[in-house]
Amino acid sequence: MKDRVSRRRVIFHIDMNCFYASVEMAYNPELKGKPLAIAGNPEERRGIVVTSSYEARSKGVKTTMNLWEAKKRCPELIVMRPNFDRYRAASREIFKMLSDITPFVQPVSIDEGYMDITESGGDPIKTAVQLQERILQELDLPCSIGIAPNKFLAKMASDMKKPQGITILRKREISSKLWPLPIHEMYGVGEKTATKLKGIDINTIGDLARKDVYSLKQVLGINGERLRNKANGIDTSPVDPDAVYEFKSIGNSKTLPFDTTDERELHSLIQQLSENVEKRMKRKQAVGRSVQLMIRFHDRKTITRSKKLGDYIETKEDIMMVAHELLQKHWNLEPIRLLGITVQDVEEKHSIIQQLDLFTYEKEASKEKLYETIDELTEKYGKNTFVSWDSQTIDDQKPTTSFQKDFLDDFRK
Repeated sequence: MKDRVSRRRVIFHIDMNCFYASVEMAYNPELKGKPLAIAGNPEERRGIVVTSSYEARSKGVKTTMNLWEAKKRCPELIVMRPNFDRYRAASREIFKMLSDITPFVQPVSIDEGYMDITESGGDPIKTAVQLQERILQELDLPCSIGIAPNKFLAKMASDMKKPQGITILRKREISSKLWPLPIHEMYGVGEKTATKLKGIDINTIGDLARKDVYSLKQVLGINGERLRNKANGIDTSPVDPDAVYEFKSIGNSKTLPFDTTDERELHSLIQQLSENVEKRMKRKQAVGRSVQLMIRFHDRKTITRSKKLGDYIETKEDIMMVAHELLQKHWNLEPIRLLGITVQDVEEKHSIIQQLDLFTYEKEASKEKLYETIDELTEKYGKNTFVSWDSQTIDDQKPTTSFQKDFLDDFRK
């Protein structure tokens, strides 16, 4: 890994164009050339645009826009519910194609990922063209590819030409291609960060690149220096195939059809969310020891409150109990529009087992209830079930807000 980082690297960022919509068009060619939006339930307020075709975008339809507004801007808009099984299948095939070129593939989400082709040989542009054509010919899906010496520049490059574009961004070109871009278009700069940067007269990526580190740290802390480095084309992070195994939290959230103060409705939603989180934890063979509750009120004000636990938990009953406690403690009785539950400090069961050698167990058993939990899990599921959990016994769950992360489970298998 270190050798690849120290050498001049060739990094690809693959970004599928309007992925969900493109998959539907590939499945039904009659949709091609028409304004198409993939969204949730049109009858409920949570019906928002997940993605849309370029034809719809040209009419002003945007991601996360409410459906009523999208239809107002584009009356002829075709709305389809998401077909997650279809998207998962397409994603698996795409990443197989990437892995045919190099073992150094790092998925980021269901529709994008990085490749390090430094050791693959051949002409990078030719490789990119062949990959792009293969995805289009075999799956009928368009993608954009950014080529650069590091992940950040490759990500920025892939956004420069859509759809079906290939863009090279070299370090010597960042002053002419990257720096003129507005600061909010920089990868890693969200709305709040952009506002803070604009507050100190940073309006472009070039302004950020030239700003002194002290001023940036005063506003953004250590992240200010990290962003400045990236603006100057510095990013040493490797393309790490093992990053797909890393997760520290598992959560689920849902917007209510109407703002409510009905405790029964809120408790019912907590039960539903806890069940969804439990299912995802079983799929990942994981346990966690912290629960976070997110509450979004009628005025969109959002708070998050969490509780650290002494034991690892995994069941919906344990998750519900903590979530109910957090709701009772932190709800100001104003109408609620969204609830979210996240289990944090997550660990894989088998990794916890591996950490418990005989000496450690005997030394710490009197101090930590963790080991009692491990014993109970071992007794309940058997000695080796932590690494051979039968995923077929887990109820199939239609992914919601966690779908972008859940697809990684497929990539790992």
